[in-house]
Amino acid sequence: MQSKIVNAAKKTIELEALSIKGLSAFVDESFVDAVNAIHKTKGRVVVSGIGKSAIIGQKIVSTFNSTGTPSLFMHAADAIHGDLGMVQENDVVIIISKSGNSPEIKVLVPLIKNFGNTLIAITGNLQGYLANNANIIVNATVEQEACPNNLAPTTSTTAQMVMGDALAVSLMELNGFNTADFARYHPGGNLGKRLYLRVEDLFDKAASPKVPVNASLKEVIVEITTKRLGATAVVDENNVVKGIITDGDLRRMLEKNIFSNNITANDICSAHPKSIEPETLAIEALELMRKNDISQLVVAKNNQYAGILHLHDLIREGIV
Repeated sequence: MQSKIVNAAKKTIELEALSIKGLSAFVDESFVDAVNAIHKTKGRVVVSGIGKSAIIGQKIVSTFNSTGTPSLFMHAADAIHGDLGMVQENDVVIIISKSGNSPEIKVLVPLIKNFGNTLIAITGNLQGYLANNANIIVNATVEQEACPNNLAPTTSTTAQMVMGDALAVSLMELNGFNTADFARYHPGGNLGKRLYLRVEDLFDKAASPKVPVNASLKEVIVEITTKRLGATAVVDENNVVKGIITDGDLRRMLEKNIFSNNITANDICSAHPKSIEPETLAIEALELMRKNDISQLVVAKNNQYAGILHLHDLIREGIV
């Protein structure tokens, strides 16, 4: 039983991988025409389909929207019962269908053609009704389904999704869609936070531990304990950072038994601590911490001390 399951799973993966690899041959002039039609339109992209293709269509719409191509999904069955009002004059319509001969597709295609919209077909049947009536064809042909009976949409739906992704990424390239744009469309979740959250959004400005260079050991301990960030900056009379003292520094002093009433902050601080500007992306702060194996960063702007960013600040916001 176990070997039967493993063999079936491996065969499915191998068949789908082989089919996806074969799609490269279909990135041709017609594919380029499809990308250019979408890129030049003053409207949106309306994606439609029936059955499993409809589900793939929803995923393609989501990808388009998240990468800067305004899109919406219109189910083929609902379209012929009133939802055609979603299609506006300048919209490009993409219809997805393996065979291109579904009854709903045959009803929908002439209606779209009558509207005068550019119709792009993503199909695996170049002789089907959809392909014969589309303005542009994106070929998603596969030799066989992964289904043992060669019936259930498996390989074919994977091919549709891959060609949709290829369209989306090509449009990203044409539009110069960058990480800043991505952050604007993905403000929620950990991914969005990595792309837009900055150091100034995270560190506690009210708890900015600092002591003067001549502060006593007691004052240093009180400041670290009170502010609860595991460290304090050491600053001069102009609020310029001269060093940092961490609770680890204090423990190492205790181990060496070198405590003295005459010790000042300047005597025990680590000079030239790693620092970062408030406008820096939080993900860059994390990379700096990892590179130097530290859990605190001094935040400073124009040499003026602003506070301390702790690793816990990054963990709390899901950056780590």
